[in-house]
Amino acid sequence: MRIPFDNSYAKLPPQMYTAQLPTPVKSPQMIATNADLAAILGVDPADLDTPDAAQVFAGNHIPEGAAPLAQVYAGHQFGNWNPQLGDGRAVLLGEVIGTDGLRRDIQLKGSGPTPYSRSGDGRAWLGPVMREYLVSEAMHAMGVPTTRALAAVTTGEVVYREDRLPGAVIARVAQSHIRVGTFQFFASRGDMVALRALTDHVIARHYPDANGPADLLDLVIARYATLIARWMGLGFIHGVMNTDNVSIAGETIDYGPCAFMDGFHPDSVFSAIDQYGRYAYSNQPGIGAWNTAQFATALIPLMPDRDAAIEDFTAVVHRMPALYEAAWLQVFGAKLGITDPVEGDRALINDLLDLMAKDGADFTNTFANLNTPNARDQFINRDTFDAWAVRWQARKAQDAAAIMAQANPQIIPRNHRVEEVIQAGLSGDYAPFHALLAAVTAPYAPLTEATAKFARAPSKDEMVTRTFCGT
Repeated sequence: MRIPFDNSYAKLPPQMYTAQLPTPVKSPQMIATNADLAAILGVDPADLDTPDAAQVFAGNHIPEGAAPLAQVYAGHQFGNWNPQLGDGRAVLLGEVIGTDGLRRDIQLKGSGPTPYSRSGDGRAWLGPVMREYLVSEAMHAMGVPTTRALAAVTTGEVVYREDRLPGAVIARVAQSHIRVGTFQFFASRGDMVALRALTDHVIARHYPDANGPADLLDLVIARYATLIARWMGLGFIHGVMNTDNVSIAGETIDYGPCAFMDGFHPDSVFSAIDQYGRYAYSNQPGIGAWNTAQFATALIPLMPDRDAAIEDFTAVVHRMPALYEAAWLQVFGAKLGITDPVEGDRALINDLLDLMAKDGADFTNTFANLNTPNARDQFINRDTFDAWAVRWQARKAQDAAAIMAQANPQIIPRNHRVEEVIQAGLSGDYAPFHALLAAVTAPYAPLTEATAKFARAPSKDEMVTRTFCGT
């Protein structure tokens, strides 16, 4: 398989990573490949169908030009500082400059232990690999900046978690895998050589218009605020918004115990490890601001006047809530078919969300059906909804139907459907996975007889209330 590598991170100071080969596996078999993404990367999609492809994406065969490495970083995990983290189960094969001119990483996740594995086995089992493939590709199809899935393979080996489980590897593609925690690692050690090199690298790679650390902070905050607003507009809960899971490029990264809400409640938590609801749906904007404050702190050592930088950076971080609120208004305004929403529309939107929360209305289906005669069927208190709808009808645009059709997905990767395809995969049946993948990567298409089942909210017995990292 020919991959047109053009590596840059491997040329940075050596303390920023460890050269690391993936650990070969017994008998890799392909689960899925992404021909469209391969073409963007400059990889011949026909190569995905060759026997060598599974060997490459399992880590058994290192393509010419690759520079495999594991990145080091630190991070705040659930608010607690951990000074030493890193790619404990992933190896960056290298970077490519795609046919669209953008540079991207290709990383193998689940590829074996690294110096940063912290006594872990560095492996992933089939369930999280299938979940990340489905959710990341669905997010891309819904227009959310995200890492993507290039391929997934089984390894022919067993991974030991709570049980014996089949191993798997996902080939993940990102603009980069640089995190807030990457900056924190070097700042906390006073390594100015690495911190400056990292900052210069990120500016050149992601923010070429930035003129130094202050501009970089401002631009990262703007992207992150918009990203979280998009999550909120889909009822998406990341689950682990630790600083080591915050991409500097402004992409959604590290799909662990993530979930999309079914019935709406602002305090929804799905992550089994989030015992106190730190990363609940409604907390995501505030946590986003907290994370950017940690990024600002990591950049301060680069500034000539520390006290002035603290004052200036604090002002920049304090702009994030307003940036988020503006982005949120645009996202939810479109969901209601309102062009150029104004501040007065915020009450209209929040009143609907309050009613949805009170009645437990399905988040996705409420918005998907809002402009249809079935809208009120999502609610228990239909008279209250009818009164709200009168206000909405007076505000929505003439072309509301077209606006809403592009803002409100019909299909998301519902938790119970994801669990169903994982269970089928455990028995070696990947047909349900491919059927769900086809549905969630066409989220705005009109429903058909074949896809309507994926839009249906779960019954009480089908509901999934907890999700797990499980890697």
